[in-house]
Amino acid sequence: MSKNLSELSGRKGLADNLFEDLGIAARQTGTPSREEMERLTEEFLVGKANVYGSVSFYDFLKPENQGKKVYLCNGSACLTAGTQHALEAKMANHFTASEIGTMCCLGRCHENSAFYYEGKNYSGDAIGQIDEIKRTKTAVSDHYHIAAQGTAVLTAPYPDVSTYYAVLKDCLGKTREDLLSELKDSGLRGRGGAGFPIAFKLESCKQSPGDTKFIVCNADEGDPGAYSDRYVMEHRPHALLMGMMIAGYICGSSRGVLYIRGEYPESVDIIHKAVAELRNAGWLGENIGGYGFSFDFKVIEAQGAYICGEETALLSSIEGQRPEVRVRPPYPTQQGLFNKPTVVNNVETLANLPYVMQHGGKAFAAIGTQKSTGTKLLSLDGHFNRPGIYEVDMGTPLSTVIYDLGGGFRKPVKAMHIGGPLGGLVPVDKIDSLTVDFDSFAKEGFLLGHASIVCIPEDFPIVQYLEHLFEFTAHESCGKCFPCRLGSTRGYEMLHKARTDAYFKVDRSLMDDLLETLEIGSLCALGGGLPLPVKNALKYFETELAPYFQDNAS
Repeated sequence: MSKNLSELSGRKGLADNLFEDLGIAARQTGTPSREEMERLTEEFLVGKANVYGSVSFYDFLKPENQGKKVYLCNGSACLTAGTQHALEAKMANHFTASEIGTMCCLGRCHENSAFYYEGKNYSGDAIGQIDEIKRTKTAVSDHYHIAAQGTAVLTAPYPDVSTYYAVLKDCLGKTREDLLSELKDSGLRGRGGAGFPIAFKLESCKQSPGDTKFIVCNADEGDPGAYSDRYVMEHRPHALLMGMMIAGYICGSSRGVLYIRGEYPESVDIIHKAVAELRNAGWLGENIGGYGFSFDFKVIEAQGAYICGEETALLSSIEGQRPEVRVRPPYPTQQGLFNKPTVVNNVETLANLPYVMQHGGKAFAAIGTQKSTGTKLLSLDGHFNRPGIYEVDMGTPLSTVIYDLGGGFRKPVKAMHIGGPLGGLVPVDKIDSLTVDFDSFAKEGFLLGHASIVCIPEDFPIVQYLEHLFEFTAHESCGKCFPCRLGSTRGYEMLHKARTDAYFKVDRSLMDDLLETLEIGSLCALGGGLPLPVKNALKYFETELAPYFQDNAS
């Protein structure tokens, strides 16, 4: 990360954004032309190598993307569902091989067979309508179960804008310190994986000197199998937008940036419409409601890079730089976007703020457990009888989610990958031992994370799933640190060879060393978190994996 490049990119603020311009330049052919890249280097005063380094990283900008017309989901949920080979075969009747690409993940984990075409996502039986879709570009809506057991915070309906934003009006009549105190009382922790208290971030940013500060919504946490962020953006967009405005008021920021996954085109459209609705209602701009508070939004469509779910890589991405993870300190709340104090939080976390302010921090803290307050959204994949988004109080037995809400499994399942690709691999016999909260999962050696659940059927080889995780990490690594960049590739190579070559076995001590190096040497959670599901698999599925490993300790 270059501080100078951050300053150069920030000269024009958010109105004219380098990263956004690169995306616009790629719309016609799938990748920016050399002439357009050279024009942008001159306009933003950055080097050609910097622009090309950024362009060549993103799935939807890189030269290999040129000429692609349709993209198939290659996420974990579609993989274990086994739908994509048949989907690819059917697509081959309508597109050439060079016109078919891949995306990860489209958030259609509840019905699989997912693909992207002409700015829209499709799944389920939509492939049967491909001729009509190609002819009319018709959108085919997906449907999934939405329910709550316990307190409905993010699944409760909200009223019209004028009525709903009375919560914000009430907040603007209070001091920033009062609102921060409510957040501290609430105990609200980040819902993206780390479980970091949001009040701590906002207070740190509030105390950082500077007239320009940013609230950034990380809507690019693209954990395959997790579509709860997509649910919030498409069904409760104003909970998210108001949450960002409340956060901005607390820390002294007048600008909010929503960095939304390019794989979620419907979410991008709905958020744009919600922002316009706010503007028309007079809730954006200068001196809102005469309270001396100004705020506005910038919506940025990401271009396909899982690493941008890491907050510092996301900030570099917005600046038009290659999205590499930054060394901390300084932390984003001290030196973030364009080197200004910045708070980065995920969608679900920010969407909780209106409820906290409306009902009070102590009322929110009364939901859930002492250390994991409030509710949690869970994403259930297509292996459940009732796949969908479910909201439960923290501390709810996992068995309640699996059997009462999800209706159990449609076919025999041996494990669940919970919390995204870096989450724990949970054998089904552990279901009764877990409750939906941070501490329960940590105590059992797992990670709650996004609380997405991707099922691994009994007939799906664990070794193939682990190979998939290493391959995913190798593809998505920013490349800045050696352990992640090289270790993920070596892990994939070893497991692939062991799975496809009957005469090769992985040296167990070598794998253990590799996992340790990834865990303690990686700069961020992508490389550092990968060992968790691998270790879980080696522990709980030792017998199944034994044919692929050899112990050379003796």
